[in-house]
Amino acid sequence: MTIVYTDYFQKSKVFLYPLLHIKKGMAHVPIQTYVAWDNVYDLDDYRFFCEYKTKKTPTFIKFEKDFLLNHSLFEDSIELDEKRHLYIFDFTKLKSDHKRFVKGKYSQLTLETKISIIEFFGSKGKISEYVQGFLSPEEVHEEYALFLGVDKEIIESTYEVCTPPDIEKETLFDNNQIIKQLLKRSSISLTK
Repeated sequence: MTIVYTDYFQKSKVFLYPLLHIKKGMAHVPIQTYVAWDNVYDLDDYRFFCEYKTKKTPTFIKFEKDFLLNHSLFEDSIELDEKRHLYIFDFTKLKSDHKRFVKGKYSQLTLETKISIIEFFGSKGKISEYVQGFLSPEEVHEEYALFLGVDKEIIESTYEVCTPPDIEKETLFDNNQIIKQLLKRSSISLTK
């Protein structure tokens, strides 16, 4: 690694999205991912949300069927508007890693989860180098210490080299659509 990564990025896209085992480079990728939905799902519900911004074209419908709706962790989908679709996945089976993620303890993720993340990003390129450093920080402590101009011991005592997720940025704030969808799903016709 030659450059230390210090900018904020959506942590759930890097550490949780790969756990869906949808290959990198697909034609359809979420515009955003979340770990909570304001006033709907809390962190303790262990849900993962993927928001896609696209029309329901035949290619997206095929992608949706092949990779989202038939996914073993799929729970629900909600149309936020004509071009925004939210897919909800139940990460209860991944509860321990979800908790580690929320705490920013990426180096403590299970080996299986680390392998999924590394396989998703591959072994070449800067992003892959950053991710490997985040998952095994002891390998980059010296480089971070040099970059930040601090003693290596300070970095070692912190251990993690990637900041914890900003839960506000990892939370979906779009509650009008859930009310609209729930009303549509449970409405009763009074004309019959």
